[in-house]
Amino acid sequence: MGKKDQENVEAEIEVEVVPWHALTAEETIMKLRAKETLLQGGLSDAEAAQRLEEYGYNKLSEGEKETIWQKIWKQIANVLVGILVTIGLISAARAIVEEFMTPRDGQIVLTSWVQVGLITTVIVVNTYIGIKQEGSAEEAAEALKNMLSADARVIRSGEEKMVPADQVVPGDVVILSLGDRVPADIRLTESANLACGEAALTGEAVPIDKETQKIDIPAGSNPEQIALGDRRNMCFSATLVAQGSGVGIAVTTGDYTQIGTINRLVSQVEKKKTNVLEQIDQVSKLLAVLILIATIVTFFIAKFSADQGWFEAVSTALVCCVAMIPEGLEAIVTLTYAWATTNMAKKNAIIRALPAVETLGSVTVICSDKTGTLTQNLMSLTAFVTSNSHYKFDVNATQRVPSNFVREDEYLSERAQHQSGKSASAVVADGANSGAPRKGHLESSNHYSIDTSLHPVEDESDEPKSAPSSGPFANGASPDLAFVKDALTPGVLCSKCKLGKNGTREGEIGNPTEISILRASYFSGIDIDTLKSEQPFHAEVPFSSEYKFMATIHDAGDADTFTVYVKGAPDRMVKLCSQQARGGVLSDLEPCDTNYWIEKIAILSSHGLRVLALCQGTVPRDSVEAGENLGPEFVNGRAEGKWLTIVGLCAIMDPPRPECVQAIAEAKGAGVRVAMITGDHKDTATAIGHMLGIVDEKYSTAVTGPELDAMSDEEIQEVVMTHNVFARASPQNKIRIVKALQAKRQITSMTGDGVNDAPALKAADMGVAMGKEGTDVAREASEMILADDNFATIVTAVREGRVVWDNLRKVLMINTPINNAQGMSVLFGLAFGLKESPLSPIQVLYSNLICAITLGFVSAIEPAEDGIMDLPPRRIGKRLIGRYLLLRILLATFTLTGLVVAAAFWLKSKNPPGTDLMSMNDKGKEGYADQKYFQEHIRALSFNVLDFGAISVTLSARFTYLSSIHPRVFKGNKYAWYSVFIVAALQIFCTYVPGVNNIIFQMTSMDGFMWLIVLVMTIAVFLVMEAEKAFRSYMQFRGVDTEDKNYGMFDNPMEGQTDTSGGLLPKGASKLNLVALEK
Repeated sequence: MGKKDQENVEAEIEVEVVPWHALTAEETIMKLRAKETLLQGGLSDAEAAQRLEEYGYNKLSEGEKETIWQKIWKQIANVLVGILVTIGLISAARAIVEEFMTPRDGQIVLTSWVQVGLITTVIVVNTYIGIKQEGSAEEAAEALKNMLSADARVIRSGEEKMVPADQVVPGDVVILSLGDRVPADIRLTESANLACGEAALTGEAVPIDKETQKIDIPAGSNPEQIALGDRRNMCFSATLVAQGSGVGIAVTTGDYTQIGTINRLVSQVEKKKTNVLEQIDQVSKLLAVLILIATIVTFFIAKFSADQGWFEAVSTALVCCVAMIPEGLEAIVTLTYAWATTNMAKKNAIIRALPAVETLGSVTVICSDKTGTLTQNLMSLTAFVTSNSHYKFDVNATQRVPSNFVREDEYLSERAQHQSGKSASAVVADGANSGAPRKGHLESSNHYSIDTSLHPVEDESDEPKSAPSSGPFANGASPDLAFVKDALTPGVLCSKCKLGKNGTREGEIGNPTEISILRASYFSGIDIDTLKSEQPFHAEVPFSSEYKFMATIHDAGDADTFTVYVKGAPDRMVKLCSQQARGGVLSDLEPCDTNYWIEKIAILSSHGLRVLALCQGTVPRDSVEAGENLGPEFVNGRAEGKWLTIVGLCAIMDPPRPECVQAIAEAKGAGVRVAMITGDHKDTATAIGHMLGIVDEKYSTAVTGPELDAMSDEEIQEVVMTHNVFARASPQNKIRIVKALQAKRQITSMTGDGVNDAPALKAADMGVAMGKEGTDVAREASEMILADDNFATIVTAVREGRVVWDNLRKVLMINTPINNAQGMSVLFGLAFGLKESPLSPIQVLYSNLICAITLGFVSAIEPAEDGIMDLPPRRIGKRLIGRYLLLRILLATFTLTGLVVAAAFWLKSKNPPGTDLMSMNDKGKEGYADQKYFQEHIRALSFNVLDFGAISVTLSARFTYLSSIHPRVFKGNKYAWYSVFIVAALQIFCTYVPGVNNIIFQMTSMDGFMWLIVLVMTIAVFLVMEAEKAFRSYMQFRGVDTEDKNYGMFDNPMEGQTDTSGGLLPKGASKLNLVALEK
């Protein structure tokens, strides 16, 4: 039903779930409380108005949207931004107070306002970036609303009229025509060859034929468990009428349509923080405490040791505070994710929530659909079997030549190992030719399936099967065009299908299994149009699922006979054949060896292949009228009984994507299991698994959905650790598989394309939806979308996820020591005897900002280091900062701090002994006439040692273990050198440009000796970091866990064990707040 009071989006209304598809038209009318004459006259205008009042408008309700001010507050409501705001206010207060001082110090006023400006810029930039990355859920909901119909044709008060679609109400009689978008969920009462494209809901690419009878529900089943695609008497809101026309009764509108359930799903996106965000928060809290301590210590040293005034001491302490605040860290981490998602988008992996990238690096199991993801989603003829030979076809062929067929008699010559020893009918029942429907569907997707209950496929005698004789072409050779043309002509002419443009799927029409024969013919060099013109169509026996074959009658030029081409289920065709074409040559006939063909059917079925038999015969010309639609008895009820000649068997499958084989091997090398979940039959799944390398000695068998249904949760938890192939699986099975893997502490990625896959995608740690063939609901329930529906893209994304983790560690390795050194230099400079801070407030703010957005950012976009996919996945509970990373940060911090302070005292030592540093404004005062270097020189030197030392830290941190004293340091990341150049150029600019150096930065230009000190200190920082790297590499060689792979003091090994009801990692945060203020 529709939603009452649509404006109140938070109201929860209990509405009876009615299985409309299981009701007759009369029962539907009664359930809707409508008149018995509803179908004749529709609702009256008054009734429609009353129902509109009762159910509300036929539109999707909208959740409350955040205002821009709420979004801004979310970005700035954290401790570190609060500290920055406090410092900015104090700087502004100092500038204002100085305005009224006598004498007024214009330099203090200027630098204070510059400081306020820099702080404001930092906060604004970070806030903008955060807001920019939000809103994916709102955009998703808007995309769904755009799918809804604008107008609808209804019958009201006995008249047919157009009304706005949002005014359609339950009980309206709706008329549907070709091209219409269905305005509501509709129970059909009339159908004239009606079919609707429901890919947006079900993922089925082929339009669904509609009917009007109620759906019979199997005994003991819940009507709601019937798949949407099998509810053939229903049309669903937002789907398109692909053919025909129809009439139906609107039964649900607004939020209670199937598309409405999608809207509710995507409107309830959880905004949780992922592991990295929580860790960054923890780091920030720790830093806030350390910053507070350092600020207090600096204040006391400045006041009581350096004898600074109260205001000046506070200012000096705030300089230390500003220096240590990682205000750029938020932007860098966000940009790290954004850069990674941009790179992945170029490789067809679209990330919907930035921090979901982090989860990719932890994935231990990838659960993938088969069709279209691991396979090409392109039914292809892979083999053609004649009476004595096997021809293998190159399914990846791009050239139109008969040599795409090669005779390989060993190819598919024996049953698959797991089917050896079984009867032929048992093999067929297990495989792709079974008439059993896919799990969750009422009908089989194979129109030419073998119904073993009606036609047992067994040997007709105990005689040995005929041994193969020599064929027209040697084993290993390719046939000529004439042979291929004769062999495949029955499949080409006995078809109503249309091949796509240049043999592709673009514009193709018809059953994919039949089109596979047309495609093989096309790529063998056959001119299909010419062939059809050479043998004009005369009459046909249309295909029916009852007798599972079709036949077409053609004029091949014979004066007395027409040629009949028949294509159908091989069990039925073999029983109608009296002859066979020896080796596929139609001019050389021999008696049909039924036993041989039955065994070949069993062999091909055991490998998961669909099988079609191609046959032909002749009938007198006067026995068929032109254009006549004949019944099945024309083929299977003839007086002569067996009258056809079997040409061969077509073995058809959806072949694996070639790139997936390498991708799966790469995933294995990275310690990532690949599991295949499919609705296909066990044999098909197992055969594909073998080809892809998913099935091996360790994971040698498949398990089916019905088998999973019979298991307890504990049993499934064991099964998911010993099987990689899950066949005949339903969406409900997917959820249980995900939960079982998570219970075993596996980080799981799950792919899906249909509406029923959404719960599994939400439950998985990393939901992956299909971009081409997938549904909107699947895409909006996922964290990642595959634009090319290709499994190999997932492995590429896993690689990128690992790169992001590595780069985030490099971000911390670079930014944390640089920030710390900026504050520590002030603290230790004063502690060791300097009367003034070695760095001015503007220098500190500038260094903080420029190093973060240049040097800090380039570490975020480093390419993958060699061997990144040779490492196992990151363990649950691991933290960004481990023991060795902490040691590296501390080493870099104290090295850089020590060298900045040492440089200041080195320069100070060049002045006459016993003199304190003076400002250049005091130059020439008594006792200081011989002073060579002043406070401004110290600040210039400290400023350059700090920032050039930061360059050294950055260049060394680019590689975790490999030495940066190597030509590789100049390669791989051009932005690293762009950043080095920018920082260096700006240092020169700030140091030498008058007004900038002395007024804004409170320093002066440098001489050659000072630059020599900068060079020495820069090289020293670089060598210390490289020495640490060499020592760590040596320790790793000795077997020490220098990668922090094992759990340490900072890690949480219990993470993921306390609650297995959901994912092991938090999902889906779309923004980054460093420290959220507690309400």
